[in-house]
Amino acid sequence: MKVSDNQAAPPPGTDADEQGNAAAGPETMTGSQALVKSLEMAGVEVVFGIPGGAILPAYDPLFDSKIVRHILVRHEQGAGHAAQGYAVATGRVGVCMATSGPGATNLVTPLADAYMDSVPIVAITGQVSSKAIGTDAFQEADIRGITMPITKHNFLVTRAEDIATAIAEAFHIALSGRPGPVLVDISKDALQSMCDFEWPKGLDLPGYRPNTKPHGKQIREAARLIAEAQRPTLYVGGGVVKAQAFEELRELVELTGIPLVTTLMARGAVPDSHPLHMGMPGMHGSVAAVGALQRSDLLIALGTRFDDRVTGELSSFAPDAKIIHADIDPAEISKNRHADVPIVGDVKEVISQLVTRLKEAEQSDYTAWVAYLDEMKKRYPTGYDEPEDGSLSPQYVIQRIGEITGPDAYYAAGVGQHQMWAAHFLPFETPGRWLNSGGLGTMGYCVPAAMGAQVAHPGEVVWGIDGDGCFQMTNQELVTCALEGIPVKIAVINNESLGMVRQWQTLFYGGRYSNTDLNSWRIPDFPKLAEAMGCVGLRAESRDQVDDVIKQALAINDRPVVVEFVVHKDAMVWPMVPAGTSNNDIQIARDMAPDWEGEVL
Repeated sequence: MKVSDNQAAPPPGTDADEQGNAAAGPETMTGSQALVKSLEMAGVEVVFGIPGGAILPAYDPLFDSKIVRHILVRHEQGAGHAAQGYAVATGRVGVCMATSGPGATNLVTPLADAYMDSVPIVAITGQVSSKAIGTDAFQEADIRGITMPITKHNFLVTRAEDIATAIAEAFHIALSGRPGPVLVDISKDALQSMCDFEWPKGLDLPGYRPNTKPHGKQIREAARLIAEAQRPTLYVGGGVVKAQAFEELRELVELTGIPLVTTLMARGAVPDSHPLHMGMPGMHGSVAAVGALQRSDLLIALGTRFDDRVTGELSSFAPDAKIIHADIDPAEISKNRHADVPIVGDVKEVISQLVTRLKEAEQSDYTAWVAYLDEMKKRYPTGYDEPEDGSLSPQYVIQRIGEITGPDAYYAAGVGQHQMWAAHFLPFETPGRWLNSGGLGTMGYCVPAAMGAQVAHPGEVVWGIDGDGCFQMTNQELVTCALEGIPVKIAVINNESLGMVRQWQTLFYGGRYSNTDLNSWRIPDFPKLAEAMGCVGLRAESRDQVDDVIKQALAINDRPVVVEFVVHKDAMVWPMVPAGTSNNDIQIARDMAPDWEGEVL
């Protein structure tokens, strides 16, 4: 949902023909019934949650809803990540629900995760009765205060008649402008009281006017810088995915011939197979992508925030580049790197107007720049070495999952080495099929996020690429999947350790492996654990078993599947820019770096 600078938006689900209640006058009901009715009016199809004392009144009318499906998760964190997965896979608002106190605080991690990655979710929490707020009542927590820094906005509702407006505003705020999480905390007495239900016909949110239209002068200035540049690079971030600006971006690339890189959150925005795509930049990015940023004289940053995982040491990042920075959130412009041309607006609209402007101008020739980067791609491909002891390569496993399954599946990843390998070796040819925790880096994200994506697309293949460490944090949601008929496929990349931390201990702590050995060879026995949770459990321990178990998993569509891949313990993610150093210090293997000094355009 987009709104202009000067108009208040209608709430979600507002349609004069569909709102019989608006025409017939208000209907008297409980606050709980008003909540469920509001969710229906907002177009909600599914809620992930767990009941408890304070939120219990809402679960009674929810039982009768013919529109909203409730999925009973095993932990509130799972509800939050599932709502994220649903939101990322659909572009719609994901919804989760929890009770007061510990139920609400268990949503803190997914709310923070959604905030960092601009994922639109609405979390509904019960609260103790309004008269008991502030008394340290049983299961009371100031969840509004706790989540204020990690939500786009939040509400405390203590009157039944305010519920409909709060829900309408929450959905509008979550999805408009820069998407993000919104929390609606509702006191128990508000849920139990009677009210006249009226779904608002319009919303008036003073001070909240997301600017979606870029300024024409800034577009003209951006076009001028592009025409003058000799080594421009399109630095594409997750905002392009949120705006679903795939066609516009493709047109811009084809029109200008400017090479591009896609961040971790933007993988798939442009197919990896596109000749101008140089890969993923950042701490574990490809040499060509990192080089494209470092050697550029103009960065066209679209929906990205110049985070530290991409820039490395900020003072040495892209030292010769002027910056065009387009983002819907004005707070991101020049936050980390000064923008020579700041453009505030929806990135889809920005790219569209930029294309129109550039069509009127003479096109520059970037052949030499592209050839330079192509040579870098050829000289320093992102690959891997097979383990000398004959054990299974984790990179090979992930690559084969992608090759056998294909680019149209949805892929969710946990956090760590397997996340980076997935970002490099899965087939990113179809936009909007990649789910991962980027900004917060949340272990445990994968399984519930995959569950949410599968609920959103029940007929599609959904793979979760998880590590043995991440998997043990939220795997209980596979019980939810088994009981609810959600046939996700989870690959557990078992290297018996917290792999990324172990890699750092290898490189920077002299091999002192303090508390990173999970001893997860048979404890737990992952296939047996999967079977105990109602899933199919499979295992591969050698290269010749990999294709077979992947094909077995793909053939099973009536229940979840967990495939354990027992892989080499000390496989490492390369390339790597050590934390706090310059991107110029990128390493392609241990004690090996590209010949940056020899690279001359």
